[in-house]
Amino acid sequence: MDDIALAFVAKSRSLITADYAPKIELCLARLSDADIWWRPNEASNSIGNLVLHLCGNVGMWIIGGVGELPFERHRQREFDERKRIPAAELLSHLRGIVQQADDVMSAITADDLLSRRNIQGYDVTVLDAIYHVVEHFSMHTGQIILLSKARIGEDLKLWVPPTP
Repeated sequence: MDDIALAFVAKSRSLITADYAPKIELCLARLSDADIWWRPNEASNSIGNLVLHLCGNVGMWIIGGVGELPFERHRQREFDERKRIPAAELLSHLRGIVQQADDVMSAITADDLLSRRNIQGYDVTVLDAIYHVVEHFSMHTGQIILLSKARIGEDLKLWVPPTP
């Protein structure tokens, strides 16, 4: 079972660091700051808000929760932000959070996966927390891609077939 547990952690790390985050980076590189902070209506989030939200979620669940490291989050501010933080600053923040989370996950052992944490009021296992973050990151990456395509109006060419 240790092999399965470690494979789960390795795949989770890879999805966040080598799949989802790079797609977000490619989207941000193609957009103006105005596009990053555009929202279709007040009930929807901008790409900038989604990036801030991902940083808050990953920080709370992996860095603070799984890693039990100090992490302060103001969740509502992630959605309320309107000051158009520049793309370079958003990218730097995202990269830093993803790196810290990857460092935490790289230290997880098979035995750690069933240990419990209280995160955001939920009593979860470390496995639950990682699974939540991977799913959450995936969902918002898809939203960022959709919003980017809507603003750019063309295929972003984010998926490359694997080389044989």
